Amino acid sequence: MSWRNWSGRHVARGATLVQAYSDEDVQSLIRSSTGPIRAAGSGHSHAPLIPSDGLIIDTSALSGVIDTDAGTCRATVRAGTKIYAMGRPLHDAGLALFNQGDIDQQAISGATATGTHGTGQQLKNLSSAVTAMTLLTADGTELQVDAHTSADVLQAARLHLGAFGFVTHLTLQCRPSYVLKQEGGSEPFSAIQKDIAGRIQRHRHYEFFWYPQDDVAVWKSTDETDEAPVYPLAEEGSRCGWSFEVLPNHRPHKHTEMEYSVPAERGLDCFLEIRDLLHHQFPEVRWPVEYRTLAADDVWMSTAYERDTVTISIHQDVREDETAYYRAAEAIFLRYDGRPHWGKVHYLNGEQLAERHPRWSDWWRVRDRLDPDGRFLNPWLADLRPT
Repeated sequence: MSWRNWSGRHVARGATLVQAYSDEDVQSLIRSSTGPIRAAGSGHSHAPLIPSDGLIIDTSALSGVIDTDAGTCRATVRAGTKIYAMGRPLHDAGLALFNQGDIDQQAISGATATGTHGTGQQLKNLSSAVTAMTLLTADGTELQVDAHTSADVLQAARLHLGAFGFVTHLTLQCRPSYVLKQEGGSEPFSAIQKDIAGRIQRHRHYEFFWYPQDDVAVWKSTDETDEAPVYPLAEEGSRCGWSFEVLPNHRPHKHTEMEYSVPAERGLDCFLEIRDLLHHQFPEVRWPVEYRTLAADDVWMSTAYERDTVTISIHQDVREDETAYYRAAEAIFLRYDGRPHWGKVHYLNGEQLAERHPRWSDWWRVRDRLDPDGRFLNPWLADLRPT
């Protein structure tokens, strides 16, 4: 049986795919295997993070919210838990995630492993919410990771790319559950451009998808409210409900995606160059460009490490060759000091990534201490490893 990611673009045909049903099962698999090991969630990454010629362990059965603490607003979940399966159990305990992305199909360990995020000028990515984790190392030893016992490991492993070991549990900082009201519409891009800073400032969440062939942007604003949820939930852009009901959306169309994070003050200028690129060099592209915001954090490999950020995402149908378009866009992103999303397409090597991540060598130092033989690296990650 071969493994493939959500879009079907990345396939691992030479690996052994095994489903694990318990922590003990994972430990036994690690100890009995001699080759590379990767953990697979929902496979929503557009980057080749999973494919390996060794063992791929399916985490989908390692699911569930196993503990909540209303006093600290923290929750411990199994690593394979899909984000959509966390909303109701957390809500029943009076809790919610601070934020989440546009899609909620990912396993929480994969989402935190790649710096998955939503939008919001004051809101950070999911990795920043990780306060502790349980990690199985290369010999199957269980390691409890938190700020008190292993601060450097926590700082590095909050965004771990599956390269530190096998994560079995995550503890997340949450907040009391809350209701969101969402509004949306479409306008010529010129109208949004005039007031983009104000719109971002006025709303908890503000984002838009710009459609190049029409030069029209479809926007959404989402804010906390004291109003009661309205059921049945309306369509995207006009909802009022609990946060886990309002933020995610159904995105069934298979595509590839490149996303870069640029300093917030340069976001609009960068977007305008991408807009110009599409109008003049790639007028045939129909897929939209997404514009979101993200607060600075202290996660070592985060694309928002120590800087407020604008994220710009470009898309293409998975049946099309996106290479020329993406490489031309990447050249623009790099001129704006962009950092690529870890779960999406980019063409950078290790040296180029090191230039963009101030804690690059620290991250690898901690990773190599835990896994010196590189059992949790696949060929793509191994090529990025400093020599």
